[in-house]
Amino acid sequence: MPELNWLGDRKARQAARQVPYRLLQPVEQVGDPSSDNLLIQGDNLDALKSLLPLYAGRVKCIFIDPPYNTRSAFEQYDDNLEHSQWLSMMYPRLELLRELLAEDGSIWVTIDDNEAHYLKVLMDEVFGRGNFLQTVIWFRKVSPANDATNFSNDHDYVLVYGKSSESLMLNRLPRQESHNKAYTNPDNDLRGLWNSVTLTGNKTREERPNLYYAVVNPNTGEEVWPPANLTWRASKERCSALLSEDLIYWGKDGKSKSPRIKRFLDEAKPVIPRSVWHYDDVGHTQEAMNESKALYGKGFGTPKAERLLQRIIEIATNPNDLVLDSFLGSGTTAAVAHKMGRRWIGIEMGEHARTHCLPRLTKVVEGEQGGISQAVSWQGGGGFRFMQLGEPVFEEDGRISPSVRFAPLAAYLWFVETRVPWEGLGTGGSGKPGPSPQPAPRRGEGVELSPLLGVHGETAIVLLYNGILGDRRPQGGNVLTHAVWEHIHALLPEHTGSWLVYGEASRLQPATRKHLNIEFKQIPYDIRVR
Repeated sequence: MPELNWLGDRKARQAARQVPYRLLQPVEQVGDPSSDNLLIQGDNLDALKSLLPLYAGRVKCIFIDPPYNTRSAFEQYDDNLEHSQWLSMMYPRLELLRELLAEDGSIWVTIDDNEAHYLKVLMDEVFGRGNFLQTVIWFRKVSPANDATNFSNDHDYVLVYGKSSESLMLNRLPRQESHNKAYTNPDNDLRGLWNSVTLTGNKTREERPNLYYAVVNPNTGEEVWPPANLTWRASKERCSALLSEDLIYWGKDGKSKSPRIKRFLDEAKPVIPRSVWHYDDVGHTQEAMNESKALYGKGFGTPKAERLLQRIIEIATNPNDLVLDSFLGSGTTAAVAHKMGRRWIGIEMGEHARTHCLPRLTKVVEGEQGGISQAVSWQGGGGFRFMQLGEPVFEEDGRISPSVRFAPLAAYLWFVETRVPWEGLGTGGSGKPGPSPQPAPRRGEGVELSPLLGVHGETAIVLLYNGILGDRRPQGGNVLTHAVWEHIHALLPEHTGSWLVYGEASRLQPATRKHLNIEFKQIPYDIRVR
């Protein structure tokens, strides 16, 4: 497949692999302490890498509103990146976002004409051209920009990709009053309001000879044939059934030569999303600005209307699915996801993560009534954790930072070996993935830890680190000895597959390890640092 080339592209394609894995440090808990929603302050490239061990392949919907590179300045953003820098900024972030996306998930990216066509090629490369779903046009302006030089730019794009188009099934939209305007009852049918579709199909007589036949009008007894070179859309047997059930409409006078099939409103299906979204349905820029002013007393850059995010989340997710926005801005995505009963992660690097996002999302938990609140009957509840990026897990020479405790390292190594998130301490006992907000306690601190991280395929994975085995010697159980092995094996005595053990050293001879089907990796030398 063709690739997009730009100055610095080779470095950009390696950037995601060079990002160090950093710890997420808890700052503040808002609302329900059992909630696993996360507001993260820090560079989104670092934050996305830190989320991989616990969230890879689990995010159902990603929405991002990256800088548009419009060569204009905003208080909160530098939206004036040179073109090649913009591409280099986007590429590694898209790579990490793809790893976080579930197989049946989708990513939605807003953009305008400045970079839209380059972004399309970039996303074709990262997500696969075959996983492109749609370019949605958001008609976002109520009034034209009469001061523009040539054109009033009234729309933005939303590029939509799936992780795997074969696994993806987007939702249809619930019916609104506007969808039902075409339903009437001109013949006073007792079954209620109905709409109709033509009985004429789009096949030729040569293609479908079985669909070419005469239909007898019950009002006149006249034989009615399909139009020249076409057929009916229903078989003769099906058409007979429709006639017997009075589901064929012959016009006001009952003599039409173009019969139509009745379809009643109470049988109408949800609406398939269309590719052009009008501001009457999903909000506009002025609406978004008014929402921002109501929350903060002033506008915020170029916020998105809550109704726009409601439409996207409605199509892409179901309740309790996980939504991620790594360019959170003023917090709209997280606010809407919360009100709609979705789990969420929001990442924002600027100080306004604290000055804007934190207070806004706190108001949502308290029952804030702006935006879509009344439409979704939002009354408050739930909660989230405010996190910041901490220090890297690994130092420059590859050694593990002395402050790193068992759980973060366990999550990292499990992901390195399996490429799936760890279900250990980060689940918080709820079965839901989430980063461990506190350093993992040792034995005697209220939690019984186990060096056995789990079994992946035929391999049991073990971590001997940070005194996980308490008083066992030598070095607090960080060394694989016969005594330590007996303890480990007793944790899973029925396991007949292989064992992968991480530790500081091994006192078992290579022949013994081979006999016991143990692969040993020494900390820190055998850990893939990035």
